[in-house]
Amino acid sequence: MCNNIKKIETEVKFMKAMTINDQKQLGIDDIQISDMPIPKLSNNEVLIKLHAVALNPVDYKLTENHNAKWSYPHILGLDGAGEIVKISNDNPKNFKVGERVFFHNDLSKNGTFAEFAKAKSNVVSRIPDTVPYESAAAILCSGLTAYQAMYRKMSLIGKKTVLIHAGAGGVGGIDIQLAKHSGLTVITTVSKHKVEFAKKLGADFVIDYKSENVNRTINEITNGIGVDLIINTIGGNSVQEDLKRLSYNGGLVTILNTPDISNYDLRKNGQNILTLNLGGVHQSKNESQLNDLSKMEDELIQLVKDGIVDPMVNEIIDFKDIPNGLRKIKEHKTVGKIIARI
Repeated sequence: MCNNIKKIETEVKFMKAMTINDQKQLGIDDIQISDMPIPKLSNNEVLIKLHAVALNPVDYKLTENHNAKWSYPHILGLDGAGEIVKISNDNPKNFKVGERVFFHNDLSKNGTFAEFAKAKSNVVSRIPDTVPYESAAAILCSGLTAYQAMYRKMSLIGKKTVLIHAGAGGVGGIDIQLAKHSGLTVITTVSKHKVEFAKKLGADFVIDYKSENVNRTINEITNGIGVDLIINTIGGNSVQEDLKRLSYNGGLVTILNTPDISNYDLRKNGQNILTLNLGGVHQSKNESQLNDLSKMEDELIQLVKDGIVDPMVNEIIDFKDIPNGLRKIKEHKTVGKIIARI
């Protein structure tokens, strides 16, 4: 492996990467494969040779609405898994060259759709030998969001039921599995062609939201009490409707937008509404929260290793096909996760 480092430093100066090259390029069609310099390390960073990267909805959304901190050309991608090939002088987690690792990237900086990427060591975690790179990459953005919603935002004490919207999606699918692992009865909403997929993940009740009245069905399932917990990943008016679906002392976690409560008495119903913004942690400069990314990664990858959580890798594509994979996600033509091998 030392020879690999020497090669990186003395022979290979550039790498292939998926980039947006101009601030006026605002779509998947503008993504290009470019030659980019291999990242140079600063303090407390590691350089990772990537073997698998996960595609997420946020990736195509960022091509359409760039982060204000980007410089161009900008390398896309948030999730990656690979092996460490170089370490900065500051190495608080005692990483070693050759270790298998995975991490969730800062969306304001160059990303993971490349042959190499760098990351702060405190957000990088080790991959157990028995877990493939593809599974590790798949469990990051959606898995961390699901894990944070279930175990960082909510209290599960005394709770019995949970409504998880979009149960065939990356976040919803992981949350179904986490909820079942935690002993909850799971209700989920999906479109008709994704019903069986949600059932296989363990959902107890699957509602086709296009053909069924969601509120009525939930009332029937819960005998009019409502659900204890709701995880909403779809936003829009559904978060407003979720207020009608909550039980007394219920809790709602929203990822996209919050309901209007100007004419709603949360206190009277003993309820709470919590928001979640996984990507914001990098901008917060809150060291304890950044460290928690790695802790959640460690806990998630152990669940994958133990066979408790399936990362839901549905399709593995070539690196050059990343734009086509992002189109599938945008057009809702996939379930589970799309992974690109590098």
